[in-house]
Amino acid sequence: MTDTAARKEMERLREEIRRHEYLYYVLDQPEITDAEYDELVRRLKKLEEAHPEWVTPDSPTQRVGGKPREGFVKVRHSSPMLSLDNALNEAELRDFDRRVREWLGGAACRYVAELKLDGLSMAVHYRDGVLAQAVTRGDGIEGEDVTENARTIRSLPLRVKNGLPTFEVRGEVILNRRAFERLNLEREAEGLPRFANPRNAAAGSIRVLEPAITAARRLDYCAYFLLVDGQPYPDTQWGALETLNKLGFKVNSNRKLCSGIEELLEFCRHWQERREELPYETDGVVVKVDSVEQQRRLGWTAKAPRWAIAFKFPAQQEKTEVLNIEAQVGRTGVLTPVAHLKPVQVGGVTVSRATLHNEEEIERLGVQIGDTVLVERSGDVIPKVVRVVAQAPNRRPFRMPERCPVCGGKVVRQEGEVASRCINTNCPARLKESILHFASRNVMDIDGLGEALVDQLVERKLVRSVADLYQLRPEQLMELERMGKKSSEKLVANIETSKRQPLPRVIAGLGIPFVGERTAQFLAETFGSLDAIAAADEETLQQAEEVGPKVARSIRQFFQEERNRELVERLRQVGLNFHHKRVERKGGPLEGKVIVLTGTLPHWTREEAKARIEAAGGKVTGSVSKKTDFVVAGADAGSKLLKARQLGVQVIDEAGLRQMLGE
Repeated sequence: MTDTAARKEMERLREEIRRHEYLYYVLDQPEITDAEYDELVRRLKKLEEAHPEWVTPDSPTQRVGGKPREGFVKVRHSSPMLSLDNALNEAELRDFDRRVREWLGGAACRYVAELKLDGLSMAVHYRDGVLAQAVTRGDGIEGEDVTENARTIRSLPLRVKNGLPTFEVRGEVILNRRAFERLNLEREAEGLPRFANPRNAAAGSIRVLEPAITAARRLDYCAYFLLVDGQPYPDTQWGALETLNKLGFKVNSNRKLCSGIEELLEFCRHWQERREELPYETDGVVVKVDSVEQQRRLGWTAKAPRWAIAFKFPAQQEKTEVLNIEAQVGRTGVLTPVAHLKPVQVGGVTVSRATLHNEEEIERLGVQIGDTVLVERSGDVIPKVVRVVAQAPNRRPFRMPERCPVCGGKVVRQEGEVASRCINTNCPARLKESILHFASRNVMDIDGLGEALVDQLVERKLVRSVADLYQLRPEQLMELERMGKKSSEKLVANIETSKRQPLPRVIAGLGIPFVGERTAQFLAETFGSLDAIAAADEETLQQAEEVGPKVARSIRQFFQEERNRELVERLRQVGLNFHHKRVERKGGPLEGKVIVLTGTLPHWTREEAKARIEAAGGKVTGSVSKKTDFVVAGADAGSKLLKARQLGVQVIDEAGLRQMLGE
């Protein structure tokens, strides 16, 4: 084949593969078999290997590229990706309609209703028609650059041929029910824990450090918003969905343009009764005013647009029997009562366990072993016992054990606490849970380190602390059940990759009581290094947002224990990230100002106020000192307001903050 002929054949194959990807992944109307599709891709790869100089970034073979070097970079959105207010029943949806019509002076108004997809919001930027950048929603002001992972989503075009060379698409990354079940079966076969729900699976899959893992998860992308030059395009939301469809994006086929509230309610009722028939999970309907001009007139509050709302379906509930209640030991030694249930389908998911939190919750519910209870997936996610429906004649009460069910250590309940704890620091259950926590998706994200494998690692004494994970070798793992050469090498590689995780995740992974992901982020931003956190006294620690006396005391106690200091030193030696790169924003109206938030603001959540302050160059801390420039106080402000007055620190309200921000 001549070079000219080869080049023409490569382009023909690319176009043919793109067409079949669109038919299969967007329209769900395949024309060829999987084997025939694979043969087209094989032929294209062979030609591209022979002529690498002709490989283009938008080629279907280039979806899976290299991994991000150092985690994910924060990127500021072109305009805020705000959350939506909720309507929890029909009366609240009618109130929304009434408010909209009043604000519009009685003008006619149409609504676009779309089924609410349960996944992760993501903005995708196209330049010269080519996918250039994909950014997660994050806090709405800035998100994470996940471009390499987004490229692996087959329903997301790498190139768009149209009259809009530069534009932004916003949509939802989801995992349909079939792909979710397939993924969980694969994980079970590999000895890995199942994902709790499709939303968690989708959110975790788009944020793994290895794009090949994302590609294997079969994610989907459904577009719902189009921006050109930073403005909504065209002049209606319905027109935006139609345009996105024509551009080759998947849009929700279950949508309707409604002339008024009655038609809108009819749409909501229809899908509330039929949501189990859908190939994906939904927990409601997103309602938007259709006219972009009317959207502008209605405007936004600090946290949500006034022209849109999410109508939430009621949580699905089912009756089932409590077969047993057992105490489960967590990583900090807390014993949590867990109800073992007769398996029941709730919202398309089999529920067989539900947490009962603590003894006080069991007493409040009045639940005993043998009772029939009503179970719901709260928010369509977390299994929850709502109430006792029928008491069994032979019901048995749960008693918190005096000895740990795993190690036999003493169980104590401190005065003023609701939790009972195993006080044996060498308890195998605590070690197993601490390893699972350390390896979890939102912490060090070590894919492949599931419960069954952790059990073996602890029982064979291959791992006595999380630091031992970094000493594991493939040949050691190959001796364990269901661990071959390939899976062992892959796990060791994933453990090595986790060394690139940022400091906030390392802090969260240490398992300090009361220090979760949010607090870990605040600590890293305030102190900049793990050594600085370890050296800080209780008063200094409270400079970090959300760190009060109780949390500060817990942090100090953690670093005062010799075994914890030894763990930290070992983690340093294996190469974990102990430093945090702070993003300095310059030139804003609050540049260099130290600000404390307290109480409930009338329009902004604390996270939203913090994001705006930081975007304007300010720094938010958790405690008031002489270095504080001013305190923003809302309703029910407490000790921080009192201390500000004692120190003579300026106190302002939300309106004063808005004025400083120039809003």
